[in-house]
Amino acid sequence: MASELAEYIGKQVVIDSNSHYLYIGILSEEGEEFITLKDVDVHDRRESSTAKDLYIIEALKYGTKINRHTVKVVRREIVSISLLSDVVEY
Repeated sequence: MASELAEYIGKQVVIDSNSHYLYIGILSEEGEEFITLKDVDVHDRRESSTAKDLYIIEALKYGTKINRHTVKVVRREIVSISLLSDVVEY
């Protein structure tokens, strides 16, 4: 069975979760319960005064602030996944 995320493997993605965490990293694997990211910026939005959209645009412009080598994100916590390169600057 072909993966719906196959075109994203090996590319930088932004994952919005239904928690306070935002993930920006390279999608390396996907499984039934987890999605694995490499070279990840795990951003707790409660610890920043920067709006989420502005934070993502800054990551696009200036690069990702990597603070984890590998992260497994629980699929049921994911609200959306997009390519970082698909972010529209305003």
